[in-house]
Amino acid sequence: MSDHERPVEPFSDLHVDDGHVRATLLHDPTVEGCDMAVYLDGSASMGDEYEYKKDFSGLWNWLLGKSPKVSPTNQVEPQARWILEYLATKDRNGELRVAYWACGNGREIESIGDLKGADVQDYKFPGPRNPGNSTQLEPALRDYVHYITQQVPLGARRGCAVFITDGALHDAAAVSVFCRNLAKDISSGRLPRMNFILVGVGDQVDEEQMEEICHEEYPGVGHLWCHRVAAEITQVAELVAVLVDETMTVAAGGTIYDDKGKVLKIYEARLPAILEFEVPHDAKSFTLEVNGQRYTQPLPSEAELSHH
Repeated sequence: MSDHERPVEPFSDLHVDDGHVRATLLHDPTVEGCDMAVYLDGSASMGDEYEYKKDFSGLWNWLLGKSPKVSPTNQVEPQARWILEYLATKDRNGELRVAYWACGNGREIESIGDLKGADVQDYKFPGPRNPGNSTQLEPALRDYVHYITQQVPLGARRGCAVFITDGALHDAAAVSVFCRNLAKDISSGRLPRMNFILVGVGDQVDEEQMEEICHEEYPGVGHLWCHRVAAEITQVAELVAVLVDETMTVAAGGTIYDDKGKVLKIYEARLPAILEFEVPHDAKSFTLEVNGQRYTQPLPSEAELSHH
């Protein structure tokens, strides 16, 4: 006997055959409700990367009649645009919080705004108004957690923020204390799950310091951080994409329960597009749990099945 039951989100198709369930996912619920952000280094040492320089190759092409003259750009802009466009595909509404961090006294945040991934070519990233004289990460973390807290009533169920820096952190101890307290709030359910990505650029980065921050595990949460170091700013976007994908997969996976709460199947890594598992014959529903969210799908009764 088999039957198609009306699927509920995030399922697009459901097939039940003698206790065997085949459920097709409409979309990937592991990133559903994720609110993403990008924090660009605003310290004075980044001045050269933010400086707009004339693109002489564009001018040369224009003189040869090959293409219109290209407006000047800086090294950060193409990378920031690429990152925004990519991360917007993971974001719940396609808008990302974007800001400069480590500005002014090193603790100031200069918000660029909530930017849509669809409009990336219109955005300029000229650097902060007030470049910083030290690199303090804790205020940027605090800024992001405040942002997520505001987004939860609007549908945010998970957070992921990318921090880009070209130097060593001057407040590693404060970052460690903040993360320990944050992990307690996440494991107790007061805040949604969050992941942070730290990307260092150039030879002034303290990779040992980054590793210390990223290797720390927190009870009930595991790792909050992952990191990589890029030799040059032009490699940053690609690194960010890889790290975000890895992070989403690590925190992903899912568990299938029957209607009595018994575990039927565990997916350790990313969920496949089609879930297949066995249910007890008297089960009236099953539940998929992903990142603390539960999706319950009713099953057709034996009478309904035998009717077809």
